[in-house]
Amino acid sequence: MQRDVKINKNVQNAPLTIPNQTFSKILSQTVKSGIIKSNLIPMFAGLTLALYTYRISLFDKLPEIIFVLIGSILVIGAAGAFNNLYDRDIDSIMKRTKNRPTVTGAIHPKTVLWLGISMAVLGLAALTLATPLAGLLGFLGLFFYVVPYTMWSKRRTIYNTEIGSISGAMPPLMGWAAIHQDITHPAILGLFVIALLWQMPHFYAIAIRREDEYRAAKVPMLPVVKGVKRTYIQTNIYLVVLIAVSFLFGSLSIGIMLVSLILSAAWLILSIVGYKRMDSEKWAKAMFIFSLLHNAILFLTIIIHSLIGIFFFM
Repeated sequence: MQRDVKINKNVQNAPLTIPNQTFSKILSQTVKSGIIKSNLIPMFAGLTLALYTYRISLFDKLPEIIFVLIGSILVIGAAGAFNNLYDRDIDSIMKRTKNRPTVTGAIHPKTVLWLGISMAVLGLAALTLATPLAGLLGFLGLFFYVVPYTMWSKRRTIYNTEIGSISGAMPPLMGWAAIHQDITHPAILGLFVIALLWQMPHFYAIAIRREDEYRAAKVPMLPVVKGVKRTYIQTNIYLVVLIAVSFLFGSLSIGIMLVSLILSAAWLILSIVGYKRMDSEKWAKAMFIFSLLHNAILFLTIIIHSLIGIFFFM
């Protein structure tokens, strides 16, 4: 699918500011501050889990923690800026994105480009100061989001969500890598795979709710191309795998394993029962809300469990 949606000339040549929008709000929307915040939780989950796993004091790794926090914020923000810059043509068609500053002209495209480049360079430098491995993982996350996802797969294949999920699952790896270089431990592998798999049911639900908008923008999301039933089946497959991956936490903490198992099993039950009893819109809304609860409860449980272990049992 080609980038055949044209940007209105008035949008391209619009002034740099528009009424009722402060600079901070424009900047926040351009770098997608909401996504930055939501990705910091799994990053901290990976970080605290590494501290707990290897019995490392929080204060012994304070410089690395500061660098990975700053680097994560900047790199994730850079990815958001590049995405907004590239997608402003299709964003102008979709209701939920048509008021983004890159669409309205509240910020100039060249400004967004240099903002993205500056944040990327500074962010990767900060991550590398934490550890070179964290820097490498940050680069891979940024690259996969901007090139394979934003610039290629999003407009060409129903597997765009799967490809984009690779970058979305990098934050826990970055957090862990800032503390310890071994990213083959079952605990972080479990965290990475869960962060990877979680994104498909989550974004499928969004795609069903915004199906008409994605169709108008010619974005080949799974429900747009294959329909709701195929999306439902594929969602359940990912949820079953999500349940199985929970056992990777068993060697570290039975409690975390049980929380992950219960949340994932409940999500699957909601999917099966809800699909039979609700229309597709209500089912998608229920799945979307539960996906947020699943994500928040699991990662916060890991953070709290790890911090308690660090402070009280070391």
